[in-house]
Amino acid sequence: MSSLALKGPVWVTVRQYRRTLWLAGATGVLALAVIGVLRVWDAQYPDVRTEDGYWVRDEFNSGFPWLRGAMKSFSEGVIGIPFAIALFVAGPMVAREFESGTYQLSLTQSVSPTAWLRSKLTVAATVALGTLLVLTGAYALGWFRVADSYDQLRHDVGPYLVLGPVLAAYVLLAVAAGALVGLLIRRTLVAMSVAGLFTGVTMLALHAYRWDFLSPVTISGEAVENASTLMVPDGGLLEEQGLIMADGRREAGWFCGDSGGVCRTDEPVTAQYLDYHPVSHVLPTQLIETGILLALAALAALAAFRVLRARHA
Repeated sequence: MSSLALKGPVWVTVRQYRRTLWLAGATGVLALAVIGVLRVWDAQYPDVRTEDGYWVRDEFNSGFPWLRGAMKSFSEGVIGIPFAIALFVAGPMVAREFESGTYQLSLTQSVSPTAWLRSKLTVAATVALGTLLVLTGAYALGWFRVADSYDQLRHDVGPYLVLGPVLAAYVLLAVAAGALVGLLIRRTLVAMSVAGLFTGVTMLALHAYRWDFLSPVTISGEAVENASTLMVPDGGLLEEQGLIMADGRREAGWFCGDSGGVCRTDEPVTAQYLDYHPVSHVLPTQLIETGILLALAALAALAAFRVLRARHA
């Protein structure tokens, strides 16, 4: 990362945090290299076609389990990206500047408080989004091979966050919220704790309610003992399954399966039902969640500048 073309407070910010910024870029490149090597290893053993027409992995393909394990770790690791950014911006980048008094030196160099904060937000957001772009490319490279396997469906957390705009929106919110928390608290460790808590609560809340943004699709079938249970279509996300009683009431958690004896016998049952979100719901859900996050990020950024102006008017 070269700072030769940068000027003013942006150049100062890049120089000040150059090691962290280099580390962020190196993380993206390392992820791309690891997934790329595993994809090449996996490609050395093409899938084979069985006598009944199915394609299966070559029994000597030892690269695929490694690739799948790396993608599983990748899926779990991306959850921590917004946390890491919020902690860094709130603590070392903003709060520590006030705690140590370093920001006063910047303000004596003909740099306005607004320009000082803007430079930090610009550098943090640019580097974070650039690194995320590389990470997304690495993830997509591996996901095309492991897609639709266990924990690698479009609605699973990893693919949902990375393969769409949601994670980028979380990154922008982490930058803006981290700056706001750092300005309000001005104590490094406390600011980091609050920023991490805010990020975690936001992610948990949206994770809990994101599949309520759109109404699920319902399919139904005959409620007959020893009949096949209704199945979620390929790639779909099960929301609820149950029975439709004679009075039209839906009883969740019951079903008539091919094992027999599961269907209720205490009152008449007319049908089975199953609610699910098809794959086509993933992108609209991502866009709705992204809109919510961007609105929160804009409010946090606006509040951060207002707090700064109020304290340095």
